[in-house]
Amino acid sequence: MVTIESTPEIAAKVYETMERNLAIVHRRLGRPLTLADKVLLGHLDDPEHQEMEPGKSYLLLRPDRVVLQDVLGQTAMLQFMQTRRLRVAVPTTIHCDHLIQARVEGQVDLRESLAENQEVYDFLRSAAAKYGAGFWGPGAGIIHQVVLEQYAFPAALIIGTDSHTPNAGGLGACAVGVGGADAVEVMAGLPWEVLYPRHIAVYLTGKLSGWTAPKDVILYVAGQLTVAGGTNAIVEYIGPGARTISATGKATITNMGAELGATTSMFPSDDRMAMYLRATGRGDLVPLAERYPHLLAPDKEVEANPEKYYERVVKLDLSTLEPYVVGPHSPDRARPIGKLAAEVADSKNAFLDKISTTLIGSCTNSSYEDMSRAADVAEQAKAHGLKSSVPFLVTPGSEQVRATIERDGQMQSLKDINGVVLANACGPCIGQWRRANEEAAVPNTIVTSYNRNFPRRNDGQPTTMNFIGSPEIVTAFALAGRLSFNPITDSLTGADGKAFKLAPPKSAPEVPAKNFDRGRPVYVAPPEDGSSIALQVDPRSERLQLMEPWPPWDGQDFRDMPVLLKAKGKTTTDHISPAGSWLRYRGHLDKFSDNMFMGATNAYTGEAGKGKNVLTGETGQVISTIARYYKSKGVKWVVIGDANYGEGSSREHAALSPRLLGGAAVIVRSFARIHESNLKKQGLLALTFQNPADYDRIREDDRLSLIGLAAMAPGKPVECLVKHADGTTETLRLSHSFSASQLEWFRKGSALNLFHGK
Repeated sequence: MVTIESTPEIAAKVYETMERNLAIVHRRLGRPLTLADKVLLGHLDDPEHQEMEPGKSYLLLRPDRVVLQDVLGQTAMLQFMQTRRLRVAVPTTIHCDHLIQARVEGQVDLRESLAENQEVYDFLRSAAAKYGAGFWGPGAGIIHQVVLEQYAFPAALIIGTDSHTPNAGGLGACAVGVGGADAVEVMAGLPWEVLYPRHIAVYLTGKLSGWTAPKDVILYVAGQLTVAGGTNAIVEYIGPGARTISATGKATITNMGAELGATTSMFPSDDRMAMYLRATGRGDLVPLAERYPHLLAPDKEVEANPEKYYERVVKLDLSTLEPYVVGPHSPDRARPIGKLAAEVADSKNAFLDKISTTLIGSCTNSSYEDMSRAADVAEQAKAHGLKSSVPFLVTPGSEQVRATIERDGQMQSLKDINGVVLANACGPCIGQWRRANEEAAVPNTIVTSYNRNFPRRNDGQPTTMNFIGSPEIVTAFALAGRLSFNPITDSLTGADGKAFKLAPPKSAPEVPAKNFDRGRPVYVAPPEDGSSIALQVDPRSERLQLMEPWPPWDGQDFRDMPVLLKAKGKTTTDHISPAGSWLRYRGHLDKFSDNMFMGATNAYTGEAGKGKNVLTGETGQVISTIARYYKSKGVKWVVIGDANYGEGSSREHAALSPRLLGGAAVIVRSFARIHESNLKKQGLLALTFQNPADYDRIREDDRLSLIGLAAMAPGKPVECLVKHADGTTETLRLSHSFSASQLEWFRKGSALNLFHGK
């Protein structure tokens, strides 16, 4: 039976395997190693024969753990059923955090969610029991916070079906967001294949003080590296400054590394991590980490001379860092808070000074330290008779955090300034926010301590502008009610009419003095033997639908394909496969696919989610409707995309829906890592223009043919014949990153089809 917990025995086995593997790696490479190298290469399936060239080689790795949230977890378990395996091969847990919608307040919202989603929760609970996975029920907390509290430890290799899985990097884990098919393969006992990431370092010196928080580190780095700057790279935070940041502060930084497109982000093991492990009841892991310090940090030569071992080094003195605010609409639109008021005053930006709602917490920023510092700001306001001047919503990241801040008073401090405590769930951070239309349907400003702020992300409305800051800065914004407020320089007016300035929040404890209160029991361990458990899916269900294997490639070239959509500009997985109200259908692929490309901008018309059916000539049709029509006529189609196509969430449905509705290929200027992998896993061709300017050559009525597919090989370009409606033709060359084994996914119809020889 697979043990779910991260026991000392499991950690010891991880370190012993790493020691053994790295002896081989050191012999073969003969050079000092970064932290990421040690953890990745220490988990190699075959260290003796593995090719190891960053940015080019595909590594076959053996992860220590798989984590699934309840939305992609549905698809993952439905796909795992296709493998015909009886039990998961590695420790696996399912976390019910995505489906709970923020409406009124936590307890009411949780109760309503339980009633509305019972069918899904019952399926996930029974699937977990049948296949030997742990089950964290609704209200337990957000997957990333629970993993940090329960499972992560230094040098663990964790994959999870959510792009913010890197949160566990705060405890020195190498934690990577993946699509469901990646997770399923590992659950079924296969190695995990990933492109050997490039190396980026953020070298930290100094120490944070005053209003500046760990959040400001990643907001600054996002501005430096941009949303694509970390693509296919691991970002390592090293230097003496790294050791001054709490484990949960580190987790905030690594969590938001997803916004850089990074494979993951990591910190070396240190005393702050040991403190957190002890406070969360895992002190028995600390002596093991102390026994293997050489595995849990970069080699000394690497930290002493980072420019020699990383392809890019960002240097940051924490002592001089100001609080940052990023946004709207992109997490790399960054500036120090001192410059924000001038941007608000500049009419060209069209920023709205009046804030409509403020929100703190989430998986990114709901630690004991975060809540303590936000509570400090709240207490200062209370002493002057002030309350929040705008709605102020608080999301505890887990039941453990909720119970602890209730016990220790921080929650009451936030309530005393009119804070509304939401359920321990993702909520507004992922679009699960039933917001009043009159607030959201007009241009409005919200300020959050969340991680992602693309248009429509939080409330489904393109008119909402989300600015991101630290919880303490957002709490100050809640009191002022305006975006141009700077708590470092500006004053508030107390109930007595006198002006006062907020003091910087006091340095907060990293962990509670009395350790954490575990709160209500919300975990269900799997039985010793779940083989007799029957999984029932009602064929009439609107929430769940059994999945069938995709048909294999027929061996023929794809000829005369219409362009279903040419997407312009930022096309995230939220644009391709919106969440919000659609989340309820995540387990029913056919129903869910009606939202396909709903948020993507049509390059020919500027309209979102609509296009032209080139077979009928009808314009202004919903994209999914056009795709279904083409499929009904046996016509395969292609999508054209812009740069960094598919950035953002790990949302596997952004690949599943195009596969279901008849897509054959996606051709773009460049891909975001997870989405490119997801497309490949589902048997779609993920291709890039060799000349990015060729994107401009594709016209609305073109027909595209992909020639010579039978001879596709790693590194060999694909020929694309473009027939224009005026009778002219041209040939474009397309690049791809398929390895030899990944080409088998395409030929078989999907990666999972390898399991049953289809």
